[in-house]
Amino acid sequence: MSNEDFVIALDLGSSQVRVIVAEINPDGTTHIVGVGTADSLGMKKGAIINIDQAVQSIREAVDHAERMVGIEISEVYIGVSGHHVSLQPSHGVVAVASEDREIGYHDIDRVLQAARVIAIPPERAIVEVVPKQFIVDGLDDIRDPNGMIGVRLEVDALIVTGAKTIIENLLRCIERANLSIAGMVFLPLAVSELCLSTDEKNLGVVVADIGGGTTTLTVFQQGHLAGTSVIPIGGEFITNDIAIGLRTQTSTAEEVKCKYGVASKDFADVNETFQVQTIGTTRERTVTQLELSQIIEPRLEEMFHLIKQQVKAMGFSDEPAGGYVLTGGVMATKQIIHVAQSQLGAAVRIAAPKNIGVKEPAYTGGVGMIHYLQKRGVLQPTNPRPAHPPRQKGKRPPSALERVKSWLSEFI
Repeated sequence: MSNEDFVIALDLGSSQVRVIVAEINPDGTTHIVGVGTADSLGMKKGAIINIDQAVQSIREAVDHAERMVGIEISEVYIGVSGHHVSLQPSHGVVAVASEDREIGYHDIDRVLQAARVIAIPPERAIVEVVPKQFIVDGLDDIRDPNGMIGVRLEVDALIVTGAKTIIENLLRCIERANLSIAGMVFLPLAVSELCLSTDEKNLGVVVADIGGGTTTLTVFQQGHLAGTSVIPIGGEFITNDIAIGLRTQTSTAEEVKCKYGVASKDFADVNETFQVQTIGTTRERTVTQLELSQIIEPRLEEMFHLIKQQVKAMGFSDEPAGGYVLTGGVMATKQIIHVAQSQLGAAVRIAAPKNIGVKEPAYTGGVGMIHYLQKRGVLQPTNPRPAHPPRQKGKRPPSALERVKSWLSEFI
């Protein structure tokens, strides 16, 4: 099968680099066929601090995925997130181009391009345009105007911008790893699209993606993205606490956390013990699961407390009607839901992908990107075989290459 029949998402996290390979079916749907992971080196709190190490991690994860699927990966979609990303409202207006006044994908792309024409500082670059609603001849709250009849097409959108330096360093890493960029995705939005239902978005909900170095908060109100923020705290802080508390190496602390860690001392087994090598001695000490949970629980309580405070600082209610949806690698900790509910309230649930082989919350970012691209109509099979002949008069959605060319124009 051709490499063009696959789509590859690259999730460059603070603790792990994950490559998700999905096969594009003839009907445009996808299914996950391969995963590659590697320890994330050269990254700190979502930003690149050492390009050579970051390139090495990317190549290791890509090689892992290539061996699993049996293809050569040359093009990837990458997720962008972090404290440097901000949202800015915008509005675009165009006249419908076709003579019969039927709105096609070409008109939708034109109005989104019109929304991009805003004044931004020279040190920032546009990552993505997120449509909130389309307006056709004054009729608002339209989600997909394709195929409708109208003369004037408008869009209310959010412009996602990021620090140009950070994005350019990310591009440099991808290029030095001998990869090309198929496109960029606003990662918090992709995660939310995978985790949330329509009702949750309408009620108002907070998504907390708790990773290794950062926690990304995404707020939805009345069905639309309302705000996003990043807290510089994640699973690495739990690992450091364990290393200090048990006087052991960080690598040992991480291993102990993943294998024996329990979020709440109420669910820890005092009879469950393990050996830990102590720094400065050749002896090993015996530690119980209860002792380990007494280190983990206070840090988790602090993290959830900070999440609630940050939501309030963003100007939203810290008790959203739709509750909190939690995902990310830290959410794999046993019994963590009980600690979360004690701090955030009863309306809390953990979200994770449902695909075979990637059901852990740590894969939400990569799988969410695949889901997001499919939902936006970006992915097209190489040789599509539609069940019925195409009937719409509008043009097909712009190809991935056309989207990338448009996006790269921001840097030229």
